[in-house]
Amino acid sequence: MPCVSLVKTKGKDLDFGRVEFMGRIIAIANQKGGVGKTTTAINLSACLAEKNKKVLTIDIDPQGNTSSGLGIEKNKLENTIYQMVIGECSLEECKIHTPIKNLDILPSNVNLAGAEIELIGVKDREYILKKHVEQIRDDYDFIIIDCPPSLNTLTVNAMTTADTVLVPIQCEFYALEGLTQLIHTINLVKQRLNPNLELEGVVFTMFDARTNLSLQVVENVKNNLKQNIYKTIIPRNVRLAEAPSHGLPINLYDPKSAGADGYRQLAMEVIDKDESEAYAKNEVAEIKYRKK
Repeated sequence: MPCVSLVKTKGKDLDFGRVEFMGRIIAIANQKGGVGKTTTAINLSACLAEKNKKVLTIDIDPQGNTSSGLGIEKNKLENTIYQMVIGECSLEECKIHTPIKNLDILPSNVNLAGAEIELIGVKDREYILKKHVEQIRDDYDFIIIDCPPSLNTLTVNAMTTADTVLVPIQCEFYALEGLTQLIHTINLVKQRLNPNLELEGVVFTMFDARTNLSLQVVENVKNNLKQNIYKTIIPRNVRLAEAPSHGLPINLYDPKSAGADGYRQLAMEVIDKDESEAYAKNEVAEIKYRKK
């Protein structure tokens, strides 16, 4: 759920006509590799920034593909999220302003793979990322976390920090493989570490309208998954596959491509959902306040 604060006016009165948004944190996760998780993190972040939303992208995957996909030379960095989580630098020292307007990143590289071992025995290690991010979440409209393709300490850190989890599902035969385990993990984190965590929903990726399989997968998931499913379906698109090698998101690499259109639509869905839920929450708070 989006975070919303009610604005105090004179005395104890509250201004319910104005809603102040806090940064909404979305973890993009699926332990099954090759489903478009990093592609979604890169391009959703860029398309939200294109809509004049202030965005922070957190690359918590040791592969560092989100970092390189946004034009960051990940292997030449003095500070990355690895140095931040082991306490060698602050978030501000790790953060990089990307060439894309409104978009910052906490970059990653292969060094982060060692964090799993270095954090063994560290008190409250599941909350390390959260403690850093809470200090700056009000500076952003959206914070997007790209998780590794596994359910490890790094992924748990992301879920402990996040408000919601967005799950990309590839339109292929094994689409639901591992999804049950992922939802179970989300529920465990909700019960034990982050009671506010919710499933943001599912977004279909790599959809090929020319094949019956893609159509069947979409229908199968809709019939069997009683979770939020985004209306936007990301098509299989050559330009989407090419963009990371140029260090650009799709909306800059090929603004008129089908992939760019898909991620712009997804960004608008995310924004609309965020605003509608926040205003709904504000209305409920107003009703409760008026009854007092």
